[in-house]
Amino acid sequence: MNEELRIIISGGGTGGHIFPAISIANAIKAKRPEAKILFVGALGRMEMQRVPAAGYEIIGLPICGFDRKNLLKNISVLFKIWKSQRMARKIIKDFRPMAAVGVGGYASGPTLNKAAAMGIPCLIQEQNSYAGVTNKLLAKKARKICVAYEGMERFFPADKIILTGNPVRQNLLETTMSREKAISSFGLDPQKKTILLVGGSLGARTINESILQHLDIVETSGVQFIWQTGKYYHAAIEEQLKGKQLPMLKVTDFISDMGAAYKAADLVISRAGASSISEFCLIGKPVILVPSPNVAEDHQTKNAMALVNKDAAIYVKDAEAPHMLLELAVKTVKDESKLKDLSTNILKLALPNSANIIADEVISLTSK
Repeated sequence: MNEELRIIISGGGTGGHIFPAISIANAIKAKRPEAKILFVGALGRMEMQRVPAAGYEIIGLPICGFDRKNLLKNISVLFKIWKSQRMARKIIKDFRPMAAVGVGGYASGPTLNKAAAMGIPCLIQEQNSYAGVTNKLLAKKARKICVAYEGMERFFPADKIILTGNPVRQNLLETTMSREKAISSFGLDPQKKTILLVGGSLGARTINESILQHLDIVETSGVQFIWQTGKYYHAAIEEQLKGKQLPMLKVTDFISDMGAAYKAADLVISRAGASSISEFCLIGKPVILVPSPNVAEDHQTKNAMALVNKDAAIYVKDAEAPHMLLELAVKTVKDESKLKDLSTNILKLALPNSANIIADEVISLTSK
């Protein structure tokens, strides 16, 4: 093809949407270095920082979600949707994309709606086992729908579905660091079992409370912990830990090298976001999942149960975590047989090369 490849990728709001979007863009560029890729996101959301940091141009739309508690505020939301639709039309007219990709999140709605209306072939990528509202609405207009879980025919037309898995952060798969070196990089003892607690970049209050309420277990378990508190909670937690001698506890607000953190961990405690689960599957990491109850359609619980039903993860309900999570984690990390079973079973669910497969599908749309 002589014509320069031009692709729009739209969506965001959370790392679970943004990491796959950037991975898809990188895979397209690896296959077609001359490709021009433009991201369309939502103003004020994290994609407006993360996408430029990855080396791509992004335009922000003034779109936001409906306020279900204060209906009067939705007058301004409707105006923002109308304005975003107009902006999306102009962006598409100026950029002239040959295909549009939606990864979920507010911005993908108006962008892919307008792209489809203007005859641009569209592909959507659904990360979760329970489809998001935006992607369900866009499904009729999309040519292809890439999914990470089986059984998505209940949301989407079966003839459009391709089971690809979720693209993950490439550096997690490429780390060559040994477990010993990884643990040492956190100032901990390579001879001891290590549990990693992560609640996303902002943190997870329940996971944090689960450890704060049981520092006696931390002190006496003989296990060591890497604890990512999240930026939002970090200062308050540091204040609560002041004066306590806990050498087996490494506390940090944010972990920049998650490849090293996963390599160091014998067991991970995490929320059940789709991207995180895909990462655990690909690296075969034993995990206890504590789904966030504060997400649309309780989709994190559905993500978690897709693994639990295949004995590939342990599930702890958010409300029960502060009472039982830490004791269960210490018991599990000391059970070599259980760790091995969890690792073996979660590896069976891995879908590798997701970004490359999706990139091929996107490129194929441009030649039809």
